[in-house]
Amino acid sequence: MMDRPRSHQDGPDRAPIPAPSGILLGMRTTNGPIELEYETFGSPDDPSIICLTGLGNQLLLFPEEFCAAFVGRGFHVIRMDNRDCGLSSATTADNDYTLDDMADDVIAVLDAAEVDDAVVLGVSLGGMIAQATAIRHPDRVRALVSIMSTTGERGVGEATDAAMDAMTRPAADTIADQIALDLQARAIWSNPDWFDAEQMAAYFASCYQRSWMPGGSQRQFDAIVRSGDRAAGLAALTMPALVVHGRADTLIALSGGERTAELIPDAELLVIDEMSHDFVAQAWPPIIEAVTALTARTFS
Repeated sequence: MMDRPRSHQDGPDRAPIPAPSGILLGMRTTNGPIELEYETFGSPDDPSIICLTGLGNQLLLFPEEFCAAFVGRGFHVIRMDNRDCGLSSATTADNDYTLDDMADDVIAVLDAAEVDDAVVLGVSLGGMIAQATAIRHPDRVRALVSIMSTTGERGVGEATDAAMDAMTRPAADTIADQIALDLQARAIWSNPDWFDAEQMAAYFASCYQRSWMPGGSQRQFDAIVRSGDRAAGLAALTMPALVVHGRADTLIALSGGERTAELIPDAELLVIDEMSHDFVAQAWPPIIEAVTALTARTFS
């Protein structure tokens, strides 16, 4: 157990929904006009890890089993919905926000949870937000974990044509049609040995029953494009960093992870041979072990 005393309070807008095993659901806070939904697992007296999701993904991307695995290793876990996704605020087409604004959302959640600093872990778009958070708020980031992400530079981490076409398709008119599109896209950028269509369809259905926000993914994608690259900021980081990437990734090529690790001084690069753009249970064990080891080193 990694002990570091912390306190905790509910978000300002509503009381949490009680749940077993140290879980607090339905937490809510704000960053200016943006409302942000988050949940916590474990004891706030333990070191905190905040988990940031990918493009269009809700906090359900990090299932309770994943969060519980970190709780069992001595972490207090926070998972949140990015703006334009899940139960956080939808914006409008003329709201020209950037990854820096999304990084400020992360800090608003940490403030609401009364967490001084955290391991900031992000997947895909979440990795970009995690990088921006580390650059913009280095005093709040105990360690950076960037998974299947990239630096924003041209020529690295590029998607295959098929993956890019699938990612940029317009939203469907119905949830059933949207699930079908999501399954087609996921099949393109997943390891076929790890892809379970029935299980993935159930996951998408659970997400859309919770919230369906057509257009949100496009607004998040626009934020990526308008934010430019993070090369100079990454090169100036001083906190411990872990970069994780799948060798077979077709949506963000391995070069994105390699370049991220190259830029961040002393960053550790973990390449998972079997992983494409998959954040499924098969990929969790090496990630959980590497993050735990990275965090333990921050206390030495």
